[in-house]
Amino acid sequence: MINIGIIGAGRIGKVHAESITNHVKEAQVVAIADPITNAATLSWANNLGIYKVYTDYHDIINDNNIDAVLICSSTDTHADIAIEAIKANKNVFCEKPISQDLAKIKAVIKALEDSNVKFQVGFNRRFDHNFEAVHRAVADGKIGDVHIVKVTSRDPAAPPIEYVKVSGGMFLDMTIHDFDMVRYLTSSDVVEVYASGTALVDPAIKDAGDIDTAIITMKLANGALAVIDNSRKADYGYDQRAEVFGSKGQVAVTNDSNSTAVISTVSGVTGEKPLYFFLERYMASFSKEISLFVKAIINNTDVPVNINDGLQPVLIAKAAKKSLDENRPVLLTEIIM
Repeated sequence: MINIGIIGAGRIGKVHAESITNHVKEAQVVAIADPITNAATLSWANNLGIYKVYTDYHDIINDNNIDAVLICSSTDTHADIAIEAIKANKNVFCEKPISQDLAKIKAVIKALEDSNVKFQVGFNRRFDHNFEAVHRAVADGKIGDVHIVKVTSRDPAAPPIEYVKVSGGMFLDMTIHDFDMVRYLTSSDVVEVYASGTALVDPAIKDAGDIDTAIITMKLANGALAVIDNSRKADYGYDQRAEVFGSKGQVAVTNDSNSTAVISTVSGVTGEKPLYFFLERYMASFSKEISLFVKAIINNTDVPVNINDGLQPVLIAKAAKKSLDENRPVLLTEIIM
């Protein structure tokens, strides 16, 4: 049994705690830490059988009975906590992004060079049943050589402006999942990015210096072309689709919904809307990514999403922002670590 400590009791920390408790048989959450822990947090944790509840994450880092740490705190703390955990010989699962600061990611990479711990990055969409099916079809050669990749990712509602102001921008807090998805579906790196974006959903987002609508085109190392389209607001629900077209055919997946029922009458043909939020759409993927992390620890095998997989989407996001600002294609080699 792998003993896990979770650092951060916000939304994603709670998702992981509940997911592990209910679905990951090889692990148990024995401690959780959050600086604003209150009576509600304590009650929630105790109801899950978590009785070590701290305000200082160092109580988890210094606990010799804890085998692995899940870093679910604010993004600006990820890298520093990761380095402390690595030095304490704790296996680490770090939510994305590792950092918005490339120098800090480089420091985590350096810390791992002198360590044997497992380090996995939380790109959970890789473990969604739809996207796994696309990945398998491409990897098995069913569509031949990859020519074109299309990823659509649109949120049901824009985040609060307070979040927008500190998120690092849409490319780092939202599109980063799609940058990772392009790499995952194609097993190829991105070499050039051209981004176009604007604020069409909420003028306050523009006032905060960010965008809410974007199209990003990319050239990949394997010669393929990719395009991502993003919006902060799709009234009909959480719009998550992907298509890979190749020399022998294509593979595509559409949105999940509560059912596939289609009603056809004289008035028209209607079906269900997509699931509304990421917790509905991707809940099973959170369980699977932690399960595979735990199995990598138990079996001493490679994690499915490594430090380079965490680095590359940040580099792409930085290139996309540079492209948006300078209105030109940007090579990833222009982004200096």
